[in-house]
Formats: sequence, C-alpha cells, structure tokens
Amino acid sequence: MAKSKNNAKKLSYISVPSQIINSISSTSLNSLLDSPKKSSRNNTKFLRSQRLWWFFILFLVGFIGMLTFGLNLDTPFSLFSCGTTQPNLSTHSKSHLSGLRHVQFSAKVESGDGEVGEKSGFWKQPNGLGYKACLGFSRDYRRVSEGVVKNRRKYLMVVVSGGLNQQRNQIVDAVVIARILGAALVVPILQVNVIWGDESEFADIFDLEHFKRVLANDVLVVSALPSTHLMARKVEGSPPLHVTPSWIRSRYLRRLNKEGVLLLRGLDSRLSKDLPSDLQKLRCKVAFNALRFAKPVQELGDKISERMASKGPYLALHLRMEKDVWVRTGCLPGLSPEFDEIITNERIQRPELLTGRSNMTYLERKMAGLCPLNAMDVTRLLKALGAPKNARIYWAGGQPLGGKEALLPLVQEFPHFYSKEDIALPGELEPFSKKASIMAAIDYIVSEKSDVFMPSHGGNMGHALQGHRAYAGHKKYITPNKRHMLSHFLNSSLPEEEFNRIVKELHQDALGQPELRTSKAVRDVTKYPIPECMCNDSHALS
Repeated sequence: MAKSKNNAKKLSYISVPSQIINSISSTSLNSLLDSPKKSSRNNTKFLRSQRLWWFFILFLVGFIGMLTFGLNLDTPFSLFSCGTTQPNLSTHSKSHLSGLRHVQFSAKVESGDGEVGEKSGFWKQPNGLGYKACLGFSRDYRRVSEGVVKNRRKYLMVVVSGGLNQQRNQIVDAVVIARILGAALVVPILQVNVIWGDESEFADIFDLEHFKRVLANDVLVVSALPSTHLMARKVEGSPPLHVTPSWIRSRYLRRLNKEGVLLLRGLDSRLSKDLPSDLQKLRCKVAFNALRFAKPVQELGDKISERMASKGPYLALHLRMEKDVWVRTGCLPGLSPEFDEIITNERIQRPELLTGRSNMTYLERKMAGLCPLNAMDVTRLLKALGAPKNARIYWAGGQPLGGKEALLPLVQEFPHFYSKEDIALPGELEPFSKKASIMAAIDYIVSEKSDVFMPSHGGNMGHALQGHRAYAGHKKYITPNKRHMLSHFLNSSLPEEEFNRIVKELHQDALGQPELRTSKAVRDVTKYPIPECMCNDSHALS
C-alpha cells in the first residue's frame, strides 16, 4: 500500500556560517547530512535519537559561530553603525594611513603578544612617594574670604585669547587677580580665535556652575555685570611680565574702587610664578578642580578614553607636527626636501612668526632640544623605552604637515594607532567639528586619562597635563630628553642594544616622578604642584 503524501519525508535546513563549514571535514559533513538506511524496525528509535542529537550539535555549533563571526564579540565597538556602509579602501597608497579613520577600531590582542605587552615594564607607573592633593588654606586666607565673596561693588572682567590651554592659563590667573583685588569675577570672555574661527563661549567648553561652586569660598563668580555697572570701559593694556600682587594692587586698586569695574586682556604668562602660598594653592584649585569641562564634552572624552582602555593600557601622544609649529620653532620637518623648502620659504616671507633665537641655525636648534620630534624620532624613542609593538596609542594634536603620510614610521611600528576621529562613532564629533577648543578639550581628557603620556614638544598642553597627572597621583609622563638624546639618534654606528640602554638611562628620572618646585621664579605651580599643592607624610622628597 502506497504511503500518503502527507507522510512523505520533509527536508529541513539550518544556516551555518561558512567558517564553520570550512572547519568540518567532508567525511564529517556527510555523516551529518546523509540519512542512514533503515536496517530493521528495532533500530528506528535509535536512529531517530541519533539524528536528533546530530542536528542539535550542528545547530549549537552554528549558533556559536554566528555569535563569534557574525557579531564579532571580540571587538568592543564598531566605527560603523548598523545603517553605515564601511568605505572600500582600494589602493595600496591609501592603505595604512589615509584609511585610519575608516578602519574599524579594534584593540584586539593577538595571542601571546597581548600578554607580553600588558606585562611590559613600559606601563609601570612611577613611585609617587605617597604625595596627594593637599589644599589647606591658611587661617588668614579663610578669614579674608568672607568679605571677598560678599563684595558686589567691584568687578573684574577679562578677555582671554589663544588656544584651549592658553585660555586655561589666563583663566587661572584671572581668578587669582580677582582675589588679590578683592573683586568679583565676571565669567571670562573668550576672544574669537582668528586662526580657527572658534566662537565658543566659556560655558560651551567648561562647566560654569561647577566653576562657580568650587570657587564659592575664594572668589565670587558672576555671569554678567549688574545693570548699575554697565557703561563703556577702557581696556587696560597687557601687564608686564611676572607682576606681583603688590604691583597689581598699586596699579589697579584705586581705579577699581572708584569705577567699580576693571577690564583686562593680554594676561598670558603675566602673573608672577613666585606668589604667596595661599595664592599658589588657589591656582591649583582653579586649574585642577574648578576648570572641569562642560558635560557634553566631558562625556564624549570619557567615552573615547573608555574605548581606548577597553583592551588594556594605552599611551597618549601629543604630536606637534603642524605647519605653523615648524615655522614658529625655526625647525624643519625632515619629511623631504620639498616640505623643508615650504617651511623655509614661509619663514622668509613671515620672519615675525619665528618665536625666538633667530641667530641659531636649524641644526643648532635641533641639537639644543628646541625642535619638535618628528614621527621617526618618536618611534625610535618609544621603541628604546620598551613600548611593545601592540601598544595602543592615542594621537592628540592637529593635522601634521605632509598629512598622515608624515605619521608612517609610527603607524608601521605601532599599528594600533588612533585619533579621536578613528574612535568616535559616526556623528559623535559632528556637533564640535568647527569648535577647535572643544576638540582640543576631548584630546586633553583622553590624554589625561591615559596610562602613559608623552608630548613630542613642549607647550601649554604638555605643561598642563604634566601638572594635572602629577596632581592625580603622578601618573606616568615621559619628558623626552631631546637635548641629550639626539646626538645618539644621529650616530648610525651605535648598536641597537647600546642605543636602547643609553636612551633608557637618559630618561630614568623623566617618567613623571615627584619633583619639587625648587626654582620658584621659573617653575609654574600648575606644572610642579609640590610642595604648595601636594603633601605626603614626611612633607619632603627623599
């Protein structure tokens, strides 16, 4: 009797990733898919059970494969959202660098290399000797504070200029000057930067309410002048360099008491670095506690930092390789004769851009340690200091002269090399794309949170981070000893092992260890916060 059509054998299918199929031999595959012939009625139940087990195993393997290869769980996140198509990087010339932004960010550690990298001595933190933040103001300072913060008759207005970290320095000094004069501080006005066209205001970059709250016992901060004080004001010229509290009082206090408002500008590096202890503590309080970034900026910086740290420690590099840096420093990028000629011609046409020591040749400047390190110099220095090849590196800074090709030596040696553009998800940076100060703030946040930080050249950001990382517990900060190491860089006959030994020896005391602010007329407390702003049980360095 023929079987009914309803009882005919039905075929079932499941989806299996190709990686799983390729890993199974043809014999095994056939044993999974070919149904055995019926031998007897007694074996039917056994065969059905066996077939069910095989299909269950196949389904389980397929499901795990889908998770592993389809969802790629090893990758902490993707640069491409579900609706975004990953660009096609076609030509070799674009391969390693021009594709940096488009390559999916993944700090995936190869088996073996990752363990070596994470255990590398390169990530070892300096001995902080027990130093911690210590801002105990004197009794006299606290006694005077009550009258200062209640004063609503005198107001100081300041206009700050330059990039983010120049602005930070001037804001710090503005708070101190307001305290010296016993005046309320109107929220600083940020001058529009003529180079970047950034029109950000104070509250766009910094958390204004936090700023007011932290300084509530030191200086009254107001958002605007009261109507009783609104009138045309004469802007005071820039104070001379290194002015003291007594100079500020003798110069401005009588006029401020008479008119009620003082408007200052050009404060960059004008205030003396040798101030009374309480005012030094106030500078630290402003720089490290009060000047917190605005919530949207801080949150994005935190996200990028977390992504960098998702697979272990990371290094932040502040690279100063922009065209204007080479012009201003009197140095050459060393990329090619064509690029060196571009810089030389620009300097001839605009000699006023050279910041100093115009009588020195390029080579003299370089050997004196006055030039930024280029990508090859940074690569050799990091290798000599023991940075593992799989080190994750965050690159902060502007676009280098020569584009990303200028970074090739670094990326070839350290392939896990990323900027904020590489790490941010699509659209995350868009609200700030024309806000140079906010983009710099994101770099600052990610750099401050890094396990190791190194600048390729001095400057406001490097100095600010040196102090900030010290104040946070002396997190590792590499200060390139350019003056003494470059002669060894030029010695091609030096064996690599000997070169590495020399470089390590030159930097053994330049890794962010506690350092006293001994030269008080030269060293800024926001760069060297010991002893005024930090203390330990012994209150001294051993």
